Amino acid sequence: MTTALFGTTAQQHNVGMLNPWRLRLLSLLDSLGTVRAVAETLHLSPSTVSQQLAVLENETRTRLLERSGRRVRLTTTGLVLARRGREILDRMAEAEAELRALNEEPIGTVRLGVFQSAIHPLAVPAVARLAGSHPLLHVELIESEPHESGPALRTGEVDVIVTTTDYVEFPWGGDLEILPLGTDPVMLILHPDHPLARRAVVDLAACAEEMWACDRPGSYMAELTMRLCKESGFEPKVACRFGNYLLSLQHVEAGRSVALLPALAASSGHAVVARELTTPVHRNVTIVLRRGTAPRAAVDAVVGALLDHPHIPALSSAGTEEPRAGG
Repeated sequence: MTTALFGTTAQQHNVGMLNPWRLRLLSLLDSLGTVRAVAETLHLSPSTVSQQLAVLENETRTRLLERSGRRVRLTTTGLVLARRGREILDRMAEAEAELRALNEEPIGTVRLGVFQSAIHPLAVPAVARLAGSHPLLHVELIESEPHESGPALRTGEVDVIVTTTDYVEFPWGGDLEILPLGTDPVMLILHPDHPLARRAVVDLAACAEEMWACDRPGSYMAELTMRLCKESGFEPKVACRFGNYLLSLQHVEAGRSVALLPALAASSGHAVVARELTTPVHRNVTIVLRRGTAPRAAVDAVVGALLDHPHIPALSSAGTEEPRAGG
């Protein structure tokens, strides 16, 4: 009789539990802004996302979305649930990690987003050390440039990022923990036979007539190159645009261009020389992760391995001088 009574009560009041998957959809909609963006992030159709959000409204018996023209936006209630939902999902992940690691052994998968030039000199050695010390821990490396990694961290696509918070337009709020890792100077990359290669330090104004290898439009390094050249009195003549630093180095190696690259990117064994600028520029390299109320052994292990970088000569302790460059 007791069982029947409880069953009848639940049916009468249509009691349901919040579904973590649908909470994530709502949180992503808050972060990304459109149903289409959520669908593309999760490789779903927009109609599937819309259907699941409608189910969530039924489950909560609350209006979470409202139409604004051809788009939908979150109601005040929807915003509250989206942000609480993000906290709930983080707590669930932490609880699952703790249950799997009763002896505090790091277990499971940690998705690590790293900007391109730090992958091989910094992230790969850290992952190799972890494979030996924590065999039950799997680290998935994901290339994520500074303008991409902050949003990916907040939406849960990655768990930890190596990035820079300097001059990157992103709200680095109190929900994120930022750990200094070091500094990485920006260098002028030249062919060894280039006349400027004979100088220890180069004034960027001397490169006004050079052809340049640049990053993709809108990326950090492309914007930085344009800004520094304009500050030196000229606009760079772009010979090529590559999203891969190895291609840029090969283009300089072939004597076809010069480039501005982080020192981490220039330490790849190509036949090029790296020269400091008369006005030094560097970026502060940081580790960023979402804050949580409970420690996650797997994430802690990854962070610890990244902080242990004795064989990375390009990184040095961050000083007190205000940096001029970001990610």
